Amino acid sequence: MRSYITEFIGTFFLVFTVGATVLTKTPLAPVAIGAILMVMVYAGGHISGAHYNPAVTLAVLLRGRISRADAVAYWIAQVAGGVIAALTASYVIEPGSVSALSPSGRGLWVALLAEALFTFALAYVVLNAATSSDHPGNSFYGLAIGFTVMAGAFAVGGISGGAFNPAVAIGAASMGLFAWSKIWIWLLADLAGGAIAGAAFLALNPKDRVPLEVSAT
Repeated sequence: MRSYITEFIGTFFLVFTVGATVLTKTPLAPVAIGAILMVMVYAGGHISGAHYNPAVTLAVLLRGRISRADAVAYWIAQVAGGVIAALTASYVIEPGSVSALSPSGRGLWVALLAEALFTFALAYVVLNAATSSDHPGNSFYGLAIGFTVMAGAFAVGGISGGAFNPAVAIGAASMGLFAWSKIWIWLLADLAGGAIAGAAFLALNPKDRVPLEVSAT
């Protein structure tokens, strides 16, 4: 149970930071978002693995480091944390009228590609930095994960919104930042990116291919 609570807390603060910085139009929002993810990864990594992202959990499931039952519980905790964080951020900031991102035409396909690419990068970094048998117990995984999100937000945040995380996407839609009618863009792209990262990790690390059914409770 403590793993699920950890996932809820980490996802809550990630989405709350996204909402608070984006709704207030903070210029260095990607820095704050990357930083909160980094510190929450360090805070909860030893308990739950610090996924805070359904796409990362999918990648870890495919890699064999979490059971199906725990993965489902993680997804529930992450989405719940994201929605509650979104409602909290909207209450704290009181943004008034918000323009929802609703890609269409070429922009839709560009957003799909941008989200899939950086979600792949994020999940790929998580798997290699935090689960590889080549360097167990390393101390750099939090920095690597946080900086990946920060880089992605700077690179394509203006194109796709820079979610790279279905829980963040649902939270953003709950705050009016993403159009609910287009939420499938982020869900599809982010989960696809996570799944491809899981497959790529196993292809490049054959010695880590043996499934390890690890209970998170």
